[in-house]
Amino acid sequence: MAAGAASAGAEGRASWVRIGIDGAPAAGGGEFAVRIGEALRLRGRRGLVVGTAGFLRPASLRYEYGREDPDAYYGDWFDTGALWREVFGPLESGGTGRVLPDLWDPATDRATRSSRMELPRGGVLLLHGPFLLGHGFPFDLTVHLRLSPAALRRRTERSGQWTLPAFRRYEEEVGPEETADVLVRVDDPRHPAWTVPG
Repeated sequence: MAAGAASAGAEGRASWVRIGIDGAPAAGGGEFAVRIGEALRLRGRRGLVVGTAGFLRPASLRYEYGREDPDAYYGDWFDTGALWREVFGPLESGGTGRVLPDLWDPATDRATRSSRMELPRGGVLLLHGPFLLGHGFPFDLTVHLRLSPAALRRRTERSGQWTLPAFRRYEEEVGPEETADVLVRVDDPRHPAWTVPG
């Protein structure tokens, strides 16, 4: 459904389509984005997959309140300013279409120095990651991958269990199930079920 909507939207204008795939890491947003990108390719549409994990802030800022602070994870880990500047900026009207696919390597805690990737006009940005909604990002279509609390807890690695309160806060403050254009329930990744809220 998302691939069809993106294709139709891109055909209706000369610029780019920007899709946000929102969800906890355990929901598999990266794999979901790649599958949509492949479906678009088969339809003759170029897609560019970008993950917010490549736009983390430096460790000195992420870990200011400790390495396992859920509030910091929710509000301070991701460089939203860089996403606006390096991902959305080039796709604005009159933009170059040259998107930076990542900015920061959390393993080395240094800039990645990646080359920009050109997304031709009519192409589709597929940005995936947690906490995408509520920042006012200029998405043309948003998809929220929902896991029930039990499934989220079960599918989150033990080392990441400390992040669970951040997702509860996100549900309470942003309400992604109601905010997203498309809701996909992925408790069973083999049988996702999508609905359109509202």
